[in-house]
Amino acid sequence: MDSPADAHREVARIFSERVAGVRDWEAPAPVEGWTARDVVGHLVGWLRGFLSGGGVELPSGPSVADDPVAAWRHHADAVQSLLESGRAAEDFTHPQAGTQVLGRLVESFYVADVFMHTWDLARASGQDDTLDPARCEALLAGMRPIEELLRSSGQYGPAVPVPEDATVQDRLMGFIGRDPAWTP
Repeated sequence: MDSPADAHREVARIFSERVAGVRDWEAPAPVEGWTARDVVGHLVGWLRGFLSGGGVELPSGPSVADDPVAAWRHHADAVQSLLESGRAAEDFTHPQAGTQVLGRLVESFYVADVFMHTWDLARASGQDDTLDPARCEALLAGMRPIEELLRSSGQYGPAVPVPEDATVQDRLMGFIGRDPAWTP
């Protein structure tokens, strides 16, 4: 099993490659009403606020509006530093998430989100959207038992039906409310 730092390093590396390949930051993304820039903005923004709610502050960096590539790099480096620090093994208490080990919490919620949004950014920018099948399978297996909770959170749209013989990546995308056949 990867450590949270190892998992983030790998998932962020692939997302960083997709960020570097974006040529049109205003291109529509598979999330309704979002652009490629919004995908990066979501990932840079929500974790900062979430961690702050439990007393952990990430250093401020460039604005996604001004420079999404620099904003992502700064943010990914800050998260990696946090996960490689001793704080990652400490308990973290958040009003909505309870108390959990910080590194595992970041891995469960945030690294998984970066992984899934890699597909969104790749599709928005016409890049390779292939995701690691083992990680897709693990996420799908972990989310299915809590589907009602996920859907009621408002973070996931209704499931998009896919054929029974669909790839695990297409099944994951359909589960989280993405149409695996979506194109800009």
